[in-house]
Amino acid sequence: MSKDEGDLKEVDLSKKVEDFLQVFKKGEEFTQELLKENERLRYKIVKLEEDIRAGKKGSDNSQTKLLKDTISQLEEEKNYLTNKFREVEAENKDFAARYVEVEEENNNLANLYVASYQLHSTLDVQEVLKIILEIIINLIGAEKFALMVLDEELNELVVAAAEGIDKRDIPNAKVGEGLVGAVAKTGESFFEKDLEKKRDELSEPLVCIPLKIKEHVIGVIVVFTLLLQKKNFTRVDYELFSMLAGHAATAIFSSRLYAQSERKLSTIQGFLELLSGKKK
Repeated sequence: MSKDEGDLKEVDLSKKVEDFLQVFKKGEEFTQELLKENERLRYKIVKLEEDIRAGKKGSDNSQTKLLKDTISQLEEEKNYLTNKFREVEAENKDFAARYVEVEEENNNLANLYVASYQLHSTLDVQEVLKIILEIIINLIGAEKFALMVLDEELNELVVAAAEGIDKRDIPNAKVGEGLVGAVAKTGESFFEKDLEKKRDELSEPLVCIPLKIKEHVIGVIVVFTLLLQKKNFTRVDYELFSMLAGHAATAIFSSRLYAQSERKLSTIQGFLELLSGKKK
């Protein structure tokens, strides 16, 4: 993504937030108007009731009936306005909740944009792995997790990096066998629905996200436990997992290709130097 595109998206986002705040403000103004109207009607009802009780001189049955009808009409209007007020109040609460959700999502997406930029700013494999670990800790809230990559010769997933757990404690996963192996074979993500249930962390992880280049799986992000404050997964989490998997897969694949090309280039240069020396 270019800087201009990023600026345009930021301007568009600001406009959406501004439009949302205008709608929210109009709802608040309408609520205040309803409250004032409701208070006015209440006062009028009380005044009419006092007039009836006082039995003003010269009043007759027709006047009394008119006053009662007016009171009844005002009561209906009051009930209508009260119900309308409750509806607007509920909408305002919904708008406020949605605003908080949108704000949180925008923050997370902004963080992911920065993180993805960092991912693609280096071709060093170890640096890429380090950045991925930091993203999972900071954006996802994982405590113990591992990044496993596919060894095509062994047809197994081996641990490339881990956090909160010793790499040596995590066994390799054969493609197609076990939960991690099944995710690597199908390319479908796995999320444990019951985060509170008792389980064996290593054999029953909470999350398995395949790292895919198109339909080819090159690795799996495996989350064993979450931080204490993380009680469940939100819609934003699922989006972050999906976006992270794509960016992480691309970054790992590119860095590995670069490392292979560097090794081949070094070999060729050494061979040429050897031939050159022989000629001399």
